Amino acid sequence: MHSTTLIAHRGASGWAPEHTETAVRLAAALGADAVEPDLVATRDGVLVVRHDNELSETTDIAHRPELADRRRTQVIDGIELTGWFVEDLTWAEVATLRTRERLPQLRPASARRDGIDRVLRFDELLHIAEECGLGVVAELKHATHHDAIGLPLGAMLADAVARTRWSAPGALVVESFEEGVLHEVRSLGVDARLVYLMDEHGTAADLVGRAEASAGRDLTRDVSTEGAPSYATQRTDEGLAALARRVDAISVAKQVLFDRSSGELRPSDLVERARAAGLGTITWTLRPENAFLEPEHRLGDHPAAWGDWQREWAMVAGLGLESVFVDHPDLWRRISG
Repeated sequence: MHSTTLIAHRGASGWAPEHTETAVRLAAALGADAVEPDLVATRDGVLVVRHDNELSETTDIAHRPELADRRRTQVIDGIELTGWFVEDLTWAEVATLRTRERLPQLRPASARRDGIDRVLRFDELLHIAEECGLGVVAELKHATHHDAIGLPLGAMLADAVARTRWSAPGALVVESFEEGVLHEVRSLGVDARLVYLMDEHGTAADLVGRAEASAGRDLTRDVSTEGAPSYATQRTDEGLAALARRVDAISVAKQVLFDRSSGELRPSDLVERARAAGLGTITWTLRPENAFLEPEHRLGDHPAAWGDWQREWAMVAGLGLESVFVDHPDLWRRISG
């Protein structure tokens, strides 16, 4: 258990609004080994640290009358979204925003810090992480979408790493739900471990786009995944063997680590099969609230109440994972020693 790297998911986001300087510094104080920033880009090409490119869930932009006219609807990765998008703002405009707790009903204590912290640039986070002795696990969000609007995330990350002279050996990981951008990062000379994120269901947006393009269809109008392998297909033995030739590790939704085929909750064989293929395995995200626990580990009916997280996390800890994503780093240290 001691060898499993503890990644603070967007900082200590169980205790403070995610992706803030407060959350990052608190993560270090609570024993995290690394911090995970999600990266999106402004209109003028600045990488910023936000959960998604739609900003109303995690900032006060909806209450900024001077930016009201930026609200619009667009399709991203086949899903229609309405809101305020970071790519419609300059960094100077984003810098005026203040952060908010993304899950206020579940985490009211964290929501008390709404309006206090500002949005961070990626280069700022790199400096804070270096100061705190944290590794960085950078997730590139919606890479295909950003490429289509002239904001190549891979190139922007490579530039930010070079400008900040980030050189801690082995301390940078780059991950994405789209494999193509990972190879772009490596081709640009970034010294990083490459991790392919895999949801429980669905298909990678870049693979869908490739399949749609080969069929001569418009991805924004037809999101059929015909001809594109799903994440589940990529987790077969054959799929894992192929991935092992291209990436260093996979990072899977927590649900994928469990199997109920026997009638009770047991660990699946994914970690063993990935290890046999030569891949490390990471999981996301461990949280103590009932809303995020497996049904067998919930206590009571209130989604914000903490369930039997110790039992669930102990099961995960016994799998020999390379890393785990956790919102409350101190809780993981409590069970892992």
